[in-house]
Amino acid sequence: MALRYRFCTERQQDRLRQRWSRRLLKILGIKLSHDGLPQPGALLVANHVSWLDIYVINAVAPSAFVSKAEVRGWPLIGWLAARNSTIFLRRGSRGHARIVNQEIDHVLGMGRNVAVFPEGTTTDGSQVLHFHAALLQPAVSAGRPVQALAISYLDGEGRRTAAPAYDGDLSLGACLANILAHRRLTAHLCAAAPMETATRNRRDLAETARADIIRMAALNDPLATASAAAAEAPEASAAAQP
Repeated sequence: MALRYRFCTERQQDRLRQRWSRRLLKILGIKLSHDGLPQPGALLVANHVSWLDIYVINAVAPSAFVSKAEVRGWPLIGWLAARNSTIFLRRGSRGHARIVNQEIDHVLGMGRNVAVFPEGTTTDGSQVLHFHAALLQPAVSAGRPVQALAISYLDGEGRRTAAPAYDGDLSLGACLANILAHRRLTAHLCAAAPMETATRNRRDLAETARADIIRMAALNDPLATASAAAAEAPEASAAAQP
């Protein structure tokens, strides 16, 4: 099968990865559902909960992924990433960043999708961290659309669950054990409307994408809460003074 994959066209490889991703989710007992579909040729911006996120996205819309270069050396995950059209980025290298941006533009220009996780790490799925806007720059530079994807994992009762979360110091084996212990999981993907980038900067796009994901996943925004609390503190202090 791996030998066959090497000699397939990129479109054929996309279809194979979609088939494999759906099969993996089925083997793990995970039902897939989605609202909306990614637009071909868009940079997909998603929240990051689990190593399963890649397969959830690929099962709906096969994509190339951008990941930090260190992931390539991780046991199993690095091997899987290298075989899932992953574009590895060496952080801190401007020259390499330019090469990666050109590669992303080339993929998007062919009408294929590239997906990024701008949080830069995983969470338990109950929140969305700050987005690193620099990851959206390739789409801005090339005038390609940006589209937000919200990924949620639900238990058999339809409640949000952290069972697939691969965060903190959890090992891959422990994460897999958590997934297998919950045999009625659903991976749900929501796609927002694509955003044109011609007149918007990367920071604005990142903030809008993050807000869209929080809204679609029905989450609270810890950054907005912290900002509101900080704004209220001086007022409360002033009111307390005689």
